[in-house]
Amino acid sequence: MQTSAEFAGYVEAGETATVPATDMSHLSIEVGHFYMEDLLNGVERIEAQFERVRAMLDERVASESAAWSHTGGDGPFRVSTCFLLDDYFRADTDPREIIPKLRSAAAACGVPIDYLAREAGCHEAPRVGEVIPLAKAVADMLVEEPIEHTTGQRPPAQDLGWLANGRRSSESESGPAMDIRPYTPPREYGRQRSLSIFIDIEMWRADSNSADGRLWSCPFLASVWHLLRLGMIRYQDEVAVTPVAVDPDVEGFEWPSDWRDLPAVMQLNPNAKPFTAYRSLSLMPERYIGIEHAVRVILDHLDLDERVVNSVVDRASREGLVLPGRVSARIGHGLLDGS
Repeated sequence: MQTSAEFAGYVEAGETATVPATDMSHLSIEVGHFYMEDLLNGVERIEAQFERVRAMLDERVASESAAWSHTGGDGPFRVSTCFLLDDYFRADTDPREIIPKLRSAAAACGVPIDYLAREAGCHEAPRVGEVIPLAKAVADMLVEEPIEHTTGQRPPAQDLGWLANGRRSSESESGPAMDIRPYTPPREYGRQRSLSIFIDIEMWRADSNSADGRLWSCPFLASVWHLLRLGMIRYQDEVAVTPVAVDPDVEGFEWPSDWRDLPAVMQLNPNAKPFTAYRSLSLMPERYIGIEHAVRVILDHLDLDERVVNSVVDRASREGLVLPGRVSARIGHGLLDGS
């Protein structure tokens, strides 16, 4: 088991601590998202989404670049694009079928994919000679807000795998038989003048078939994905995941038949701007809005290493950017209507 120091992102030398840096783009744009079933079927649905993504992508890059120039930013606005493949829940699929179909559809619609990532790599990221337990490391950073006037019978989020953004209803509390108490509805933390929007998120469940004993949820793996894109995770004094250059267009190249033989993040464009960025933007169908709401809640409950967080804020400041300290405030979404 890894210790917290291995994921802290610093090395102690007397009273000195340093944070390993990484090159940063200004914006990381995720150019769409599909369930693996979509990629297994025809290309019509894929190309239809990419056509809509292309229009939104052009508009956002143009507006972000104009805003950067207006503020007198130093140098061109740096943008990288990425795509996350759902191989965690569908490891039984074949990369040789899925990846060429995805790349072909994206190219036909003019959607660039600089970096291709695997969702299973947000669970465990392969590195030379080892496997980095990313999901477990992020789970160890969870800090639940204290709840007043509870019986304490409900296990904490770290044990149960469920995380709420407020107090759950009184139905979740047990009491003596025939004990009649008034029902108390759930209540979102911090809501004083407005009505609550309560959410209870399953982050993982027990799974005896998994090496770490857990089946991780889409919202939790998506949270790890955002942290990777924002450069927030370190492992043993190094950036946790570094993209590996892959050139599928070189003569004789073949994709492997097993997803596990691929890096967690692959750099397809040799001229791409850095994978990690000060802010992230995900362009995706509106059916994913519930997952992205859950992602924000999870990110707000993580005790991230302040040295890593502050180093990125300070670096952005030196470039003339005002970056919020709250990591969930650095992520954005563009939702495709009717999808």
